Amino acid sequence: MEMKKLDFRSDTVTMPTPEMREAMYRAEVGDDVVGEDPTIQNLEHLAAEKVGKEAALFVTSGTQGNLVAVLTHTKRGDEVLMESEAHIYYYEVGGMAALAGVIPRLIPGNAGVITPDALRKALRGENIHFPNPTLLCIENSHNRAGGTIWTPEQINDVAVAARERGLHVHMDGARLFNAAIAQNCHVSELAAPVDSVMFCLSKGLGAPVGSILAGSTEFIKRARKWRKMIGGGMRQAGILAAAGIVSLKSMTERLSDDHTLALEIGRALSSIQHLTVALDRLKTNIVLAEVDPAWGTAEKLVKALATEEILASDFGPQTVRFVTHKDVGKVDADKLVDALKRLMN
Repeated sequence: MEMKKLDFRSDTVTMPTPEMREAMYRAEVGDDVVGEDPTIQNLEHLAAEKVGKEAALFVTSGTQGNLVAVLTHTKRGDEVLMESEAHIYYYEVGGMAALAGVIPRLIPGNAGVITPDALRKALRGENIHFPNPTLLCIENSHNRAGGTIWTPEQINDVAVAARERGLHVHMDGARLFNAAIAQNCHVSELAAPVDSVMFCLSKGLGAPVGSILAGSTEFIKRARKWRKMIGGGMRQAGILAAAGIVSLKSMTERLSDDHTLALEIGRALSSIQHLTVALDRLKTNIVLAEVDPAWGTAEKLVKALATEEILASDFGPQTVRFVTHKDVGKVDADKLVDALKRLMN
């Protein structure tokens, strides 16, 4: 019998639950491009209510949601400011430049968080030579920083600084519910200071496909047209939306289990020779482990784990990422730790 692979690469690998599959099978559908899919409408209404915004839009992915947000907030040649390791800059194929025609301006952050002073210093004065800054993008939780979080106060403070110069604020909240659960607050508290927010249904919330972009009614009206332009208009998409409704109704609170398991893994890895974990940064479901160069590289460790039927991601020359989610549990975590003890020693 083939051994089950334990997949810690990402929370994107989650499988839909039986409840999701049943909901998809039974979904009432119509043509969403002409506004006739009732399940899409139900999902969008529920999502907007969850994040405290007037309206929401179902998009195929987080990358598409972020791109539509940038297209809606800006015009070609504008400057968009963001943290230097932001997902929207690092992992989205340069879409903001290639398709929206905007210029990214990177701001070094602390664990993925930009301070108001850092933003003010990055904003240049009026000058005929400079592009117009129109948008600030923040990421919560922050992927490359290891799932670190912005507090409501930090978001509000940087949003105030952005609006001093007339900037809109967009939040890449791919794992927004993780950020909220980690600090025992409601997602609407995190979304309140920003003009638009994107969050994924297909990561820790377990749905097979889709993300949500939310904002004002007028913003979503314009965003819907941009989504259509870039090929995101879908027809009987209620089949997908049905799983998203289950995600929002029944999968958010269990994220705390993923956080608890990630912390257990992080603490265990910290005691293993040749591995280091910054436990002070371990707030959600992402564990970043630094590999001692004396032992080898992240790529070497990932390949060694694969021989143990354990999947992980190399996240840099010396960094390995492990992500917890609904489809890995305590037994799986123990197998991971035991394998690492053998391999590292």
